[in-house]
Amino acid sequence: MYRRPLQSAVRQLLNASASRAVLGKATEQACQSRALVACRITADACVPNHSQCRALHITRELCSVKETPQTTDEEVGAFTKVIEAMGFTGPLKYNKWKIKIAALRMYTCCVERINYDEFFEKCSLPDTLNSWFLVAQLHVWMCLVRMRQEGRAGKYMCRYIVHSMWEDVEQRSKIMGIDAIHRKESMKVMTETFYAALFGYDEGILSDDCVLAAALWRNMFNRQCDDPKQLEMMVEYVRKQMQFIDALDGEDLLLTGEVKWRPLVEENAQSILKVPTPTYNDAGL
Repeated sequence: MYRRPLQSAVRQLLNASASRAVLGKATEQACQSRALVACRITADACVPNHSQCRALHITRELCSVKETPQTTDEEVGAFTKVIEAMGFTGPLKYNKWKIKIAALRMYTCCVERINYDEFFEKCSLPDTLNSWFLVAQLHVWMCLVRMRQEGRAGKYMCRYIVHSMWEDVEQRSKIMGIDAIHRKESMKVMTETFYAALFGYDEGILSDDCVLAAALWRNMFNRQCDDPKQLEMMVEYVRKQMQFIDALDGEDLLLTGEVKWRPLVEENAQSILKVPTPTYNDAGL
């Protein structure tokens, strides 16, 4: 008796998804034909006027690395879609506990394998909890960008990386002796800062160096940087670090969470070497 409502709901979901797919395909073809006509008209109208075109600045020295192909969405069953629509997580490629342990390790790499004193010195940041958080969230964001490329398992891992970060921030606040009221207010401000930084960094990494420099100036430097060399150094660091993480194997990251960071300042930023493949046992340890 209790199976029949679920089966009928699954059939309705499959029929609705099939009809949406047919309608979406027809709409996409119509939009493509309209876009081609609009592009031809625009091209004919804009050919004589070359002075209005402006080329975006792109760092050529760091764009020669082979880009990581984007992963396609995983094919999941109707039952998995139903339970995930209800807020639960369906079956994943790897064991969830392995992914949680890997997420904790990846966050640990963001806080224990970074020379924060060097960042404070090179970027003229005060040695405070807020400055530590601004540097940590930059590296956490880079990990989130990389793991979102690994499908549903990567997105599941991203949630626990962020969860580990907030638990660590709260524990550090307690150790520093911040009372509960101020700690709650600080956590609220840090949460707003973190999610605003995610949008800014995402826009910057997909745009040119000027947009990325603006995102770093707003978020990491807290709009208090007057030295363009510091912004240039951080833009180069983020670009080379993202390319370095993209070269890592996704399966190894899901099972181990081991991330190595490149130096903040190095002579040959072009030399991106793939780190040795980590070893792990059947338990993912």
